[in-house]
Amino acid sequence: MDEKNRQSSTHLTFFLDEELYGLNIQMVREVLEFTAITRVPMTADFMRGVINVRGHVVPVIDLRKKFGLAEGERTAETCIIIVELEIDGEAATMGALVDGVKEVLDISPEQIDAAPRLGSRLDTRFIAGIGKLADAFVILLNIDEIFSDRELSMIAGIRQQVEDQEA
Repeated sequence: MDEKNRQSSTHLTFFLDEELYGLNIQMVREVLEFTAITRVPMTADFMRGVINVRGHVVPVIDLRKKFGLAEGERTAETCIIIVELEIDGEAATMGALVDGVKEVLDISPEQIDAAPRLGSRLDTRFIAGIGKLADAFVILLNIDEIFSDRELSMIAGIRQQVEDQEA
C-alpha cells in the first residue's frame, strides 16, 4: 500500500461495470454531473475529450476504456470525478468518467490489503490496495500510476493545445 493511502483512509468510492473502486479523497477535487465532452481528434481511445470547469480546460478520460472494460451506457448516475495528479512535477487537473459515485468511506489501514501479485505480465502498480468491507471489496486506485509517462504527457498536451486555440 502506498504512503498516501496510509496517511488518509478516506476514499471516494465509485462504480465501473458494477465493481466498486476507490480514490483517496485527497486526490479528489469535486464530482460533476455528466456534461457534454468536446472530442479532441487523434487521441488515445480512453481519452474522451475536454470539458470547461469554471473557465479551465480539463481533459476527461474514460476509466472503463482505460481498464479495458466494455463501454457502458450513460445513465443519470454517470459522472465525472475531477482529480488532481502530478504531471512532470506539476499539479494538473483531470476528469475521470465513471458509472456512478457511491459514497465517501473511512477505511482503516487494518481493512486494506496490499495489491495482489498477479504475475509479472500484469501491471498492478495502479492498485494501491484492496479495501475489505463487511459485504464487498473496494479496489483502491493510485491515480498517479494509472497512466504511463507518455499518456500523462499526452493529457497535458491536449489541455495546452485547447488552451492555445482559445487564446
